[in-house]
Amino acid sequence: MGKEVPDHHDAQLLLRVYELRREEVMRASRNAINRDFWPKSVEDFLALTKGDHPLNAALRQTSTYWEMVYNMVRHGIVHADFFMEGNGEGMFLYAKVAPYVERIRQDYQPTAFRNAEWVSKETAAGRRLFEMFVVRVKKVLETR
Repeated sequence: MGKEVPDHHDAQLLLRVYELRREEVMRASRNAINRDFWPKSVEDFLALTKGDHPLNAALRQTSTYWEMVYNMVRHGIVHADFFMEGNGEGMFLYAKVAPYVERIRQDYQPTAFRNAEWVSKETAAGRRLFEMFVVRVKKVLETR
């Protein structure tokens, strides 16, 4: 059961998550994935899982970061909608991989994007953000 109203603990965690996003390696990883990762197939995703791919570390950094953040939402540690209003960027990454998530789980990691998927389906703010990012990703992919 999630929290009914946000409190100062939620605000503290929200600010800490923001601080961690600003860390140099995390910022560089987020920028690389947000700018350069536009999969058109599950093979495009799986290519990044190879250790020698230039975006491998950035993918691991960002995907595990957002999974940890969304894990707090999924398990009711923070107020879901309050937290998602300030942490939607992970939905952008999830919108890029969502069409391939079942194959990603079969061929790469059975629990991949489990928390992001939950947030995108089970929270009002997560649904809104995911739907918005799906449209944005589709538009970009049409031009590539």
